[in-house]
This record gives sequence, C-alpha cells and structure tokens, in this order.
Amino acid sequence: MPSRKFNLVLGKKIKSFKKTIKVDPDKSISIRSFLIGSISQNISSNRNVLESEDVLSTINCLKKLGVKIIKKAKSNYLVYGKGLGSFDAKATTELNFGNSGTLARLLIGILSTTPNIKVKIKGDHSLNKRSMKALIELMSEFGATFLPKNKYHFPLTLVSTDMPIGIQYKAGVSAQLKSAVIFAGLNSYGNTKIIEKNKSRDHTENILSRNNQAIKIKNGKEKIISVFGKKYLNSVNINVPGDPSSAAFFTALTLLNKKSSLQIKNVGLNPTRIGFYILLKKMGANIKFKNFKKENNELIGDIIIKSSKIKPIKAGKDYYVNSTDEYPILFVIAGLTKGISVFKGIGELANKESNRIKEMQKILKQVGIKSVSKKNELKIFGKEMIDTKHKIVRVPNLGDHRICMSSFILAILTGSKTEIKNFETVFTSSPSFLKIMKTLGAKFEIQK
Repeated sequence: MPSRKFNLVLGKKIKSFKKTIKVDPDKSISIRSFLIGSISQNISSNRNVLESEDVLSTINCLKKLGVKIIKKAKSNYLVYGKGLGSFDAKATTELNFGNSGTLARLLIGILSTTPNIKVKIKGDHSLNKRSMKALIELMSEFGATFLPKNKYHFPLTLVSTDMPIGIQYKAGVSAQLKSAVIFAGLNSYGNTKIIEKNKSRDHTENILSRNNQAIKIKNGKEKIISVFGKKYLNSVNINVPGDPSSAAFFTALTLLNKKSSLQIKNVGLNPTRIGFYILLKKMGANIKFKNFKKENNELIGDIIIKSSKIKPIKAGKDYYVNSTDEYPILFVIAGLTKGISVFKGIGELANKESNRIKEMQKILKQVGIKSVSKKNELKIFGKEMIDTKHKIVRVPNLGDHRICMSSFILAILTGSKTEIKNFETVFTSSPSFLKIMKTLGAKFEIQK
C-alpha cells in the first residue's frame, strides 16, 4: 500500500459491467477490535482487519502505550491485552492519530480515565483542523484535563484523571463520542449511563456485549447503555466483515451506469450502517441483500445491485446518523438524477475531514450542477445529461478520502476531465479502491 503522494487524472466514461467483488474490511470495526483487545484480559484475535493508514495509526499508538501486537499473517493479528487502566507512557510520548477522527476520539476516551497519563496528541493537517470541543468537554466531565486550556484543536496535551467518576450522557448523532464515553466509563468509579434517542452505529457495544458484568443495553423507545466501571473485560475474537461505507461507492457507480450489475460479497449489514442503502431503495434503486449470517453480533451478507432509474433523493434528518460517511457520494447521485434532491439535518458534515457540504458543492458546480445550502440543509438541482465538453474538474488537496472517491465516481460516470490532488488519502480507509475500479473497467492515470 503506497503512502507516497500522488494525483489522479481521469477523463473517460466507464463502460457497462457485470461483476462480483469483495470490498476492503470495515474500518470502524477494525479500529475498535484493536482498542478493545488492548484493554481486555488475555490475548485477543483480530482477523481480516483493514490494513489501511488509519488502522496502522491505531496499532502504532497502542504500541507506544505498551501494548504488544503481533501480526500472524496478512490481515490477522494477536493483541496481548493489558487490562483496563494499564496503559503506560513516558512524559515525552507523542501520539499521532494521522487522519483518523475515530481513533482520536476513541483512544482519548480510554486515556482520559487511565491513571498517570500525560501525552501529547496530534493528527495530520486535516485532523488538526477539526474541532474536538464536544469530546474535550465530555472527557473533562470525567476529570481529564487538556492543555492549553480553551483550545479545541490538535496538537494538545492530555492529562488523565486518577479519580474518574462515571457520568450521565445524552448521546447525539456521533457514534464516536458515544464510544468515547463508553471507553472512559469502563475505567471510572461508579456507573456511566448513556441515553440514545437516535441510534448511531453500535460496533463498540456489539464487541463488548460478552461482558455483561461491564455493560448492559436496554433497547426501547430510547436506548439505555449502562457501563459499570472497573470490571474486567474478556478477550475478543473478531473476523471483520466488508465495509458498507466503502461498498457504497461501487453501489452508486452500478446504479448510475447503464446495463450494469454487481454483487458485493460478505459486507457488514449492521442496521445502524445501511441508511444509504435503505434511502436509495425508497427512491427506486434496485438493491437487494442476500446470504445473511451473524458473527460477533454483526449481521453480514451480500449486496446485489443493478442499474436503476431513481427518483430525486429526499433525505430527512433521521437518515444522517446511519449514513454519515456516504453523504458525499449521495450528493453525486443527486447531481446525476433529474430533479431536486433535498438533504436535511446535515450540519455536522462541516466538521468532517473537510467541510463536505461546501467542497462537494464546488465539485458539482464544475460540471454544471447547481446547489443551494443553508445551515443544516442542501438542495441539489440534478441533471440526467451532463455536457462535460471543455470542462475540467479540479479537486484540491483536502485530505478527505470520501471526497476523493466521490469525485472519482463523478468523473467516470460523466467522462469529465478530472484532476484529483493527493489521492493517496483514500488509503486511510480503502486501500483496494483503485484496484477494484480497474477490474470494473475504470480508466485513470496516476501522476506522482
């Protein structure tokens, strides 16, 4: 997997295809499998993990905190658990989260209630621009300190608390903040209670579910997560399924590419992750789920997609929580679907790897697609036919893998000459993206 910088140039439409593929393993589950294995007892086994830059950043950070991790074979690892509250770090230790907001928030959750921790924390250029205010305020409730005070962007210094006390938290749309609170609560005195009205992705709860001495979940109109602090955690044995967020880009391509069909095998179909697919099915997309099985409380199956004529997308705010990562590619689908598509409740997209609303508007505008945004809403005036003659689409270095991937799909569907800067950022989540695109017939040129 290359880490050197490179740009991508595209300019040819893709032809129809009928293929079966596998996508990269799920990034969210891969990162959590290492974090949870490291604070559990005994040795955990993580198989078919995503070997992307975000996951490698996770492994590097954990090793700096004294965790022994051994690679047994390609994508298979053993994690020698240290147990809760057992990380250690020198005062000079610096943890680099790279591009990963997931790693940053979840590991800070663990470290905030681990005794005797004082570490410098930072990310890459993109992550350093993202506000961590909500996370810092939550961890401060447990007793952690972040220096300098009143600064909410990396780099920072984290000073843990030796006397963490459980809190009560009303969860919003962020699964990462919810998970950070769970992790902080696991090593706090007393109990931590999380009330969740809109159910966000629940991989953390699923992996921890064998530990009913440490976590209990009550599902109802509101989901109640009770975390009982200072209990031991059992080791985990995880086989990571395909990533539904990565699969979304190939799904979008197939839906909009005439006379095409695709089967994507062994994808995670967790109900909190398939809002993208449910939404498009309601708009007339020919998408089917088949061959279901369950592993580690995660539903897995195949996705079957066929070219479809879909209606303009009407996405209410409730869709956001279960399809957060897929909004850039949803904007592309909307742009290439005749009629007005409306996306509500998307304000949080401004604090992703880039401002995904503004940046996608700029890209769509370059191929003649009009859009109007308000604080929490975006309208896209889609066209079925795009005249890309004499148009050049330029995508700057945003450090945003989802925008790079979405721009790639737009380019091969329209045939517009497109230059995407620093495409290597896609390797943070989908190292096989270009390889799979090649098998589907996409033409592109790498410029180093």
